Amino acid sequence: MANLAIYASTRRLNTAALVKRASKIRNGTPCRVRQEQYRDNEASSMMGTRHFHLDLEFEDGVTWIARIRQPSSTPPSVRNYMIKSEAATLGFLEHTKVPAPILFDYGLESPENPVGIGYILMEKLPGAPLCWHSATREQRRKVLNQLADIYIDLSRRPFHGLGSLDIPGSSHIGAFAKELTVDLPPCQSWSEHCTRYILRILEMIEQKEIYTRRSVDALLIHRFLLDLIPKIEDLTGGQGARFPYYLKHADEKMDHILIDEDYNITGVIDWESAYTAPACVAFNSPMGILPVKSFYDGIEIPDEDEETFGRILDSKGRQNFGDAIRHGRLLHRFLFCIKFDIEKYWDDFKALFRGLRDGVGVDQGLEWSEWRTVALQRYLPETAQFCNNHFTMSELAIQS
Repeated sequence: MANLAIYASTRRLNTAALVKRASKIRNGTPCRVRQEQYRDNEASSMMGTRHFHLDLEFEDGVTWIARIRQPSSTPPSVRNYMIKSEAATLGFLEHTKVPAPILFDYGLESPENPVGIGYILMEKLPGAPLCWHSATREQRRKVLNQLADIYIDLSRRPFHGLGSLDIPGSSHIGAFAKELTVDLPPCQSWSEHCTRYILRILEMIEQKEIYTRRSVDALLIHRFLLDLIPKIEDLTGGQGARFPYYLKHADEKMDHILIDEDYNITGVIDWESAYTAPACVAFNSPMGILPVKSFYDGIEIPDEDEETFGRILDSKGRQNFGDAIRHGRLLHRFLFCIKFDIEKYWDDFKALFRGLRDGVGVDQGLEWSEWRTVALQRYLPETAQFCNNHFTMSELAIQS
């Protein structure tokens, strides 16, 4: 049975200390953790892929959310950086018109933290997660019109740094708040960031830390993606831009947008790993509005929703954002390929990867086995060294 005791024992969560802290912030107003949310049929509603959320109910009817990271092998220093970055992002958003939760408090993992684990205390916003595919055409247009206003508001607050906000109460930009890149030095351009990110993945592949069941394939794929960066930059119009940069939400699925029954946006939540990026990235259409089949097939003709979003931005005086929408699928495909779980969704990846190659006009039309043969020859020296260092002949046969 899912209950509070399990979560408390798993993460050393001291709920009494958490409640005491929340009550103190509200000048002693009594509060409690809403216990009934831990019944089996309700537990999934408070569990995310990386966090679980506790409702803290105050005596006067106000409800806050305690956002807590689930157990992971990530080092405490990285978990703390992620918490600080999200807290800094929420603090920044308070000075915008973006309907993000108000930050009340945060705590890091340390012996001095009586709660026992890292947490964020924030406002609980009304509304339900947006389900794009169940919305009508008019409902979608209404959401896109509001999303365009959010884009425009964020465009009025540019940054010169590339990365993530990292100091609550300031606009300082530090390392990207992603587990793979949190220790990488600052970058001077978006293309430099992509290069360093892919090089980090290649390093982890060679050290057999990731993609262990498809190491050779992963090596070939990411070497190809590394070579593709200048081509993507040319085709998407500005991926190598140095500044200004704009805050971008890290989630592309659209379920981080809360709406009411009339499809008014009531909140934008889950700001962990938010980062700054050039306009062609920050103001691209969310992947959640893209039709899955044409996206994976490499079709570059914008869908109705993309065209609608582009026209809305044009009408609001942001034609450059509209152009980013109309030419953004290729960039989405490229970035999606970099972080795709090729071991878990191999068949999906092969379709996506061919769509990318067809879209950029490099190695287009090749089936996976044909492309793999070409890539082995192209990257033979480094691939051979990698294989000799890491595989026996029988293992290599399995990899292929």
